[in-house]
Amino acid sequence: MAEIGRRQLTFGLTAFGLGCGCRAGLAASAGEPPEPRPDRRSGGPPKIRPKPRPDPGFHAWVAGFRRRALAEGIAPATFDRAFANVQYLSRVTATDRAQTAPRRPLEAYIARAASPERLRIGAAKLKRHRRLFDRLEARFGVPREVLAAIWGMESGFGAMTGKTPVISALATLAFEARRASYFEGELLAALRIVEAGDTGPGPLRGSWAGAMGHMQFMPSTWLAHGVDFDGDGRRDIRGEDPADALASAANYLSASGWVAGAPWGLQVRLPGGRDPLATRSVAEWRARGVTRVGGGAVPDHGAAELILPDGAGGPAFLLFANTRVLRAYNDSIKYALGVGHLADRLGGGKPLAATRAELDFEARQALQTRLTRAGFDTGGADGVFGHRTTAAIRAWEAAEGLPVTGVATRAALERLGG
Repeated sequence: MAEIGRRQLTFGLTAFGLGCGCRAGLAASAGEPPEPRPDRRSGGPPKIRPKPRPDPGFHAWVAGFRRRALAEGIAPATFDRAFANVQYLSRVTATDRAQTAPRRPLEAYIARAASPERLRIGAAKLKRHRRLFDRLEARFGVPREVLAAIWGMESGFGAMTGKTPVISALATLAFEARRASYFEGELLAALRIVEAGDTGPGPLRGSWAGAMGHMQFMPSTWLAHGVDFDGDGRRDIRGEDPADALASAANYLSASGWVAGAPWGLQVRLPGGRDPLATRSVAEWRARGVTRVGGGAVPDHGAAELILPDGAGGPAFLLFANTRVLRAYNDSIKYALGVGHLADRLGGGKPLAATRAELDFEARQALQTRLTRAGFDTGGADGVFGHRTTAAIRAWEAAEGLPVTGVATRAALERLGG
């Protein structure tokens, strides 16, 4: 999805639970949390849980928001129609408060991102919509494989766009006050979409966070970047025809700085000396002996950043400018690598080369925990080494009088103690 607590929640949970934390004003295709099922294991009567009572202040808040919305130019009839059946959704607040980043090793995350089923469906979608993707590439310069990869990650190619009533979800989150101004803004954007007639028949439905459609856009992103690509007079990102949704995502990526003709990045082999998070020209990386996995020179697409997300011995990647664009869609390095690798596989690329990191997933989490405890904040213990963890390692090495490498090793874990 894209951009919730100002670049935090937006894609929070993508299809199949692959999302992380997002930007772009899009959002999570988490869908509606399933209703509790009766417990029949005991053979006794079903255990019926009482429904939570709505907060008594919610309807007073709706009345106050109506005044604010009308002051922003929303027509009274539009507001009253959209809010006719609005409800406080306690399950939405429960999901919001319980939200945590998925703790899955990078290799498992990427394997799931480019699963055989997703590759099979993605190839079929690319074939079925070949002419549409031809037009999208010609207009926006974003590769079809990248658009298809995001489509697959966000909604399972349109199969899981969410069933939660969006107006109720956004109103609930705005009422909760933790991010009131953000969600009020999204509510206003949703009302403007309704007023413009872009929604098609039926109520707005999407994720618990308010993300909608094939590409899981938040209302503000839909409003700012939506495209009527099928020429029916509506920018409908939720319809059965994915043309508007794919064009809107391509428009968003293009506006975020997508460099046509350039890759997102690639897996590389290192000769020995490592300097993660350094950004150098491709000529400098070549001079240092960095090569493509499988052999051959690294292609020159401008400055490239080296990352070792699993630490020493794990996979190494050179990231070009387009990775930053993918992170504008969802600010998670795992998400960017997952989308990039899935796009490569849809284009005929090979699986990631096998590596053996010095630290397994649990050890990587332990290193992050110990660094944070020692006063070097890693931003959480998710087992993936991005900018904050690498910066924390560098700062710790400098404080210890060690050579500053930024590389996570077994020796560093042991030196940090238990």
